[in-house]
Amino acid sequence: MRRTAVCTGAVGRVGTLALEYVRHGDRTVFGRTACQTPWHLLPPIYLDESGTAYTLLVNPSGGLVGGDHLSIELSIGRDAHVLISTPSANRVYRSLAEEAVQNVEINVSENGILEWLPEHTIPFAGSRFSQTIDVQLDAGATLILWDAFASGRIAHGERWGFTSLKNHIRIAMPAHGAVQERYVIVPDGRRGVGISQEWDYAGSLFILADAVAGPQWAALEAVLAEIVDTHGHDGLLGGVSQPAAPGIVVKLLARSAPMLTEVLMELWAAARDVLWQMPAANFRKY
Repeated sequence: MRRTAVCTGAVGRVGTLALEYVRHGDRTVFGRTACQTPWHLLPPIYLDESGTAYTLLVNPSGGLVGGDHLSIELSIGRDAHVLISTPSANRVYRSLAEEAVQNVEINVSENGILEWLPEHTIPFAGSRFSQTIDVQLDAGATLILWDAFASGRIAHGERWGFTSLKNHIRIAMPAHGAVQERYVIVPDGRRGVGISQEWDYAGSLFILADAVAGPQWAALEAVLAEIVDTHGHDGLLGGVSQPAAPGIVVKLLARSAPMLTEVLMELWAAARDVLWQMPAANFRKY
């Protein structure tokens, strides 16, 4: 029997997740929340005595298909401290025509803190994915934001086999303009994807805050650069720099997911120590 191809755009979903966090006493808790399938709302948990609200973004459907339009809206209230992650990698499945789209809008109020550390994105062969992350930081707010992707399902021989991957991160700060990262990757079997061709994972770490003094940024930059240099012979390539806005940006290429994760955890722990004198958080993803 001959099968008829079905355009995956016809089965796309529109899902929204809106989370508001407020400081209540010595803890950060939910304010108003709303979600629409495929998002699943889980209450925050607390990993230590700091009152930081740890939340997992859960999409039980297992991934995104062409035609999906998912959105996340985060509001971090004054003095609130939030840690966001995901239980597993974000999978993007093959699409015959339509893109899978994910839009993230974040506002961090005065003296609020957001640590955004989701697992990486895995674009399957033939997939089309477009993501935007738009962050507005108010005065005194602090952001640690991580975004990463794999070259494909590596174990299945799908390195750089996706159709397109588009990503735009914009972080706006009061009186300091904005830090942006934008790329569009369309793998070409003949010309490849440049220096990234021989690597399997890529990630960007943004650490931004206007209330941190210049000498403190210089000290943190030195610590992070030493971590990256230490792993330079372990299948990792990276760079650390200070952008025009107050903060630090780290760019990483890695040959394996465990290596990327190990270095990220070290960088994140160092940032927490320098900025807040807080220990590393012990993730619970079960």
